[in-house]
Amino acid sequence: MTTDNAQSAASGNNTDITVRIRPPAVKPDLFTVIGLVSAIGLIAGAIAYGQSNASFLDIPSIMIVILGTIAATCISYTGEEIGHVWGILGSTMIRRIRRPSTVARQLMDIAALCRKKGTLILSSLDGELRRDMLIHRAMQLVVDGYTGDDVERVLGQEVDSLVERHRRSASILRRASEIAPAMGLIGTLVGLVQMLAALDDPASIGPAMALALLTTFYGAILGLVLLAPLAGKLERNSNDEAMIRIMIMNAAISIARQENPRRLEMILNSDLPPDERIKYFD
Repeated sequence: MTTDNAQSAASGNNTDITVRIRPPAVKPDLFTVIGLVSAIGLIAGAIAYGQSNASFLDIPSIMIVILGTIAATCISYTGEEIGHVWGILGSTMIRRIRRPSTVARQLMDIAALCRKKGTLILSSLDGELRRDMLIHRAMQLVVDGYTGDDVERVLGQEVDSLVERHRRSASILRRASEIAPAMGLIGTLVGLVQMLAALDDPASIGPAMALALLTTFYGAILGLVLLAPLAGKLERNSNDEAMIRIMIMNAAISIARQENPRRLEMILNSDLPPDERIKYFD
């Protein structure tokens, strides 16, 4: 019998309940890193093995796309909003991972123990609860005597602020992913104008056209291969974290209101994906 099942059975039989909080694992998101490296590698491989001696490196084109994308994006947002993106963007590479079903069982252990011994028992669990600061923060409100409505108001506002902050950061990346190809097109138009101004030299038309198209190439890579997927990953991570926070909030509300843990189990399962739902009571 697994630890989770043993705890579940113990809770259902009203025996001693042991609360063990598993801290979130800090891990690099290998799929994000592998995906980015693979995408760039495939493009680089296609260039390297292509039957051409064309050069795909042009510093002015890179500057137009990258610096132009940053400049145009800054017009739409404040400096403070742009500054937050870098920190949140790092969370797409390295993030705290909490398995929803594990968190749900931990919350059920806490709720069952509080139902049996009262909410004051949470004070003796302070050291264990600190292993996950989100759970500790929520349970501290209960220990401090906040009502269920107060807990819902405080933690609900925190969840809303988190979702809005991440939504805005994702929208910045989405906006930048739209601007990058446009900047590439602008660079191409600049190159075409310069090429047309030198039509008296037919030998220079081909190289000039290739150089002009490079900015479109760079813009497509930056916008469609890098920025847009990162925005999608940020939105997904935000939804996962919001779900965990909502579960913790619902557990704290239920404990503060001294509700039956069976009701909490039903509420938690309504938040969980089907493959993560738990059966705490037999």
